[in-house]
Amino acid sequence: MNHIENYYCNYDEDGRLGYKWGQVEFLTTMRYITKYLEQTPNAQVLEIGAGTGRYSRTIADMGYHVSAVELVQHNINVFKSQITPTQNISISQGNALDLNMLADNTFDITLVLGPMYHLYTDSDKQQAISEALRVTKFGGIVFVAYCISDASILEDAFKNNMLMISDCMDKGQIDPITFDTTSLPESIFELVRKADIDRLMANFKVERLHYVATDMISRFIRESISDMDDKTFDLYLQFHYAVCERPDMVGMTHHSLDIFRKV
Repeated sequence: MNHIENYYCNYDEDGRLGYKWGQVEFLTTMRYITKYLEQTPNAQVLEIGAGTGRYSRTIADMGYHVSAVELVQHNINVFKSQITPTQNISISQGNALDLNMLADNTFDITLVLGPMYHLYTDSDKQQAISEALRVTKFGGIVFVAYCISDASILEDAFKNNMLMISDCMDKGQIDPITFDTTSLPESIFELVRKADIDRLMANFKVERLHYVATDMISRFIRESISDMDDKTFDLYLQFHYAVCERPDMVGMTHHSLDIFRKV
């Protein structure tokens, strides 16, 4: 908890999604959320791990009531300071592992766009998914975001030289043969592969609707994206949307989004 609090007290998460290259992840995620909101008039929406509220506030601006749960008090303070009088949002402090304040089968749309970044054990991950499903109506849609390891290794170790990969191997954080990762709480982020997500979700009775690479190579080419004029950026987004679910493309992304229906 201290590692997470310290990180978010010193990081502008809202700002990250504001950069043109950061907008790719945000716009892609909202594209899928909007698709299912439009199929569910008067949807009740829950965001678990709402951060500073970028998604909750956007959905509220579309006319929906959003219940938001966030763990870190600093994020809650920022979130509350940005709510406008027209946004119908209720915020509570809580943990994705224990949503006891929320009743079973309540929400049509449940967003888990941050908690899986910071859960390091199989039991905690299963508990978070179980709680999200518990509070979601049968037939409701759950969105779960993950941080993907291979793109992080490529960027931090081989592009930016921020990560000493040999040291990580010596510490057992990166497998020297498979390059699979083992994350620790002090690492802040839990890095996974799609195979890990598939194994996790095999424990639940759900119907997967989409598995999306939400930013693909956008962080790698952030300078080029920043230099794009609006027309070129729109074309880049159209390309991204066209390929972001293709099985041969989804592995090379920093963030992914698993979208499934509770059955």
